[in-house]
Amino acid sequence: MRMPFAVPMLAVLTVAGCAVDTTSPARAAERFHAAIAGRQEDSACAMLARRTAEKLPGPGQTCADALREVKLGPGGRSTAVSVWGEEAQVRLTGDTLFLHRFSDGWRIRAAGCRPVRDLPYECEVED
Repeated sequence: MRMPFAVPMLAVLTVAGCAVDTTSPARAAERFHAAIAGRQEDSACAMLARRTAEKLPGPGQTCADALREVKLGPGGRSTAVSVWGEEAQVRLTGDTLFLHRFSDGWRIRAAGCRPVRDLPYECEVED
């Protein structure tokens, strides 16, 4: 399912090429893609925001089933991280993801995102 994902761009802090700890949005995005690459879709689903995980499956599917069908970029290492409040955008070498910081850490709200000229991002997975 491809839908636009609006990105607030005011007061964006960009951090590129910095070391990040395991609770960072970049680390969460990289772990999500590592789970996908390792065919650990159940683990990847556990990294999604609840609304995203609930919206992803089609009728008769689990979240893991749906992730197996989604075409995401290859992931890779983070190249840029933008954080504004509790929201973040992580650009990996092969994908762009949007995350939200919950009480238990950063969770994926959208993945497989591509910019669309003069419009919000289009994402393969989103809430």
